[in-house]
Amino acid sequence: MLLKKVTQTVFLLISMGTIAQEMSFEEYNPTSTLVVPTNEVKRAKFPFVDIHSHQRDMSASALTKMLKDMDALNEGLMVNLSGGSGDRLKNMVESINANYPNRFAVFANVDFDNVGKEGWTENAVKQLEEDVKVGAKGLKIFKSLGLRYNDTEGKRLAIDDPRLDPIWAKCGELGIPVLIHAADPKSFWDSMDSDNERWLELKTHSRRKRSATDPAPWQQIIDEQHRMFKKHPNTNFINAHMGWYANDLAKLGELMNEMPNMYVGIGAVIAELGRQPKNANAFFTKYQDRILFGKDSWKPEEFPTYFRVLETEDEYFPYYKKYHAFWSMYGLGLSDEILKKVYYKNALKLLPNIDTSVFPNN
Repeated sequence: MLLKKVTQTVFLLISMGTIAQEMSFEEYNPTSTLVVPTNEVKRAKFPFVDIHSHQRDMSASALTKMLKDMDALNEGLMVNLSGGSGDRLKNMVESINANYPNRFAVFANVDFDNVGKEGWTENAVKQLEEDVKVGAKGLKIFKSLGLRYNDTEGKRLAIDDPRLDPIWAKCGELGIPVLIHAADPKSFWDSMDSDNERWLELKTHSRRKRSATDPAPWQQIIDEQHRMFKKHPNTNFINAHMGWYANDLAKLGELMNEMPNMYVGIGAVIAELGRQPKNANAFFTKYQDRILFGKDSWKPEEFPTYFRVLETEDEYFPYYKKYHAFWSMYGLGLSDEILKKVYYKNALKLLPNIDTSVFPNN
């Protein structure tokens, strides 16, 4: 009798439309009913430099495979930031030169283990000089500096540690840029609660959570980076991910004014720009000579979202990773003049000895 009454109640509620499907926040991802003009961009309007890519395999077969996708996207030059040093970097450069010397470039890396050991600084600088002589076009610093590395006494290695100064100075002397990723989004340090925009990302990627003691406060790490930039005005620094200030362009503008040797890359922060099209357009207009295109991960299917944000004035379209951004985006509608600078001119200005034959002359 009770089961009959429950069944009748369920049927009644369903007929009244009052029963909703049970689902988690992670599953809820409704299809928008908004109908607006759509201009998907599969191929960039101008050839571009991807200043922020990571590749472990740069053999002839790997380069040929990547080149097919690059041509489809209108990518003129891929910069591999994971070149390493010594023989590994040399092998990559030799493969590039033997196959597609005008389509790929490699940045060197520094191993920050054993800082404090006698001769470490001198050896690191010497290795960097050798890597550049072999063909490295820049230096990439991973976020492990500031987050993971300790010196020989077990103390966290700060980004502005004086023992590293000769490296940054040498980059300026050699005329190569330093692309640096410091810390991570500040939300990773904030409380993981309902007010945290990165809650879903932290839930699905729990190892990304940080705190003031793991390993240090966010602002401290960011300030270390800025002090280092200011200490080496003759070296050009490319701040990856817009220095994690893409969500506060007014603050980023202040930093750009303070540090004329700081450039910014847009890799992995396009969703931040796409949710503030008017503000972002104004920022790109003001700092058009110091913003560089970059993607970070090599997933050709994701590049069109970047093109659409930069090139069109489309409204309310989704990002491709909900855990990064659950909001919709809008196109900035950048002018051709600004697009050319962001896509390739600014990068070519920073990279030494690059074959520019695949890029327009104007």
